[in-house]
Amino acid sequence: MGPVDLYLGEGVTCLVGANGAGKSTLFRVLIGIQPRTGGTVEFASKSPSLGYLPQDPELPALATCDDYLNHVSWLQGISRSQRHAAVGEVLACVGLADRSASRIRELSGGMRQRLAFAGALVNRPDLLLLDEPTVGLDPIQRERMRGLIRANAAGRAVFLSTHLLEDVRALANQVAVIAGGRIAFVGAVGELSREPVGSPGFAAEFDAAVAALMVPPGE
Repeated sequence: MGPVDLYLGEGVTCLVGANGAGKSTLFRVLIGIQPRTGGTVEFASKSPSLGYLPQDPELPALATCDDYLNHVSWLQGISRSQRHAAVGEVLACVGLADRSASRIRELSGGMRQRLAFAGALVNRPDLLLLDEPTVGLDPIQRERMRGLIRANAAGRAVFLSTHLLEDVRALANQVAVIAGGRIAFVGAVGELSREPVGSPGFAAEFDAAVAALMVPPGE
């Protein structure tokens, strides 16, 4: 993976690239589960809180939603006295308040993804890292997940990786295109199309521009 120079401010930054471009690797470096080979990662505050939704979250099938989120809360250092409120808050946020006692194996795929998203939110993170959060969801669940992401982007930085350009158009305040492990573009969505955002010709021109940037140099 090449050098990555990227600033994440408040709102949603979408990292878009082809499969194998380096998106998940960059996320693992940021979260600290894969060592970096060079460079620095700097945060505005000395001890920022992080939330992470991996591309394929592994959830304990026999645990209840409440048990799972209580465990995540404990891992995040949330005190026993605050866990009940924290868990109830995120379950309500993702629309699963009525499924707190349900075992995870009983949930639909979309519900499981929302539960994993709740786990990433439970500590009220300053930086929310979402790796391919809508992959594998049906159109209804995908739009519901997008709504949750929009609703939870205020007041924090959200870094979302995807190869689905419809997610970028729907969510991004800033878009970063990665190709061959290097950042090929960083800027506003509107910078990648001569057509105005939301106009009839915008989507096609935007998608063509991003697709061209996703091809590594020399290929």
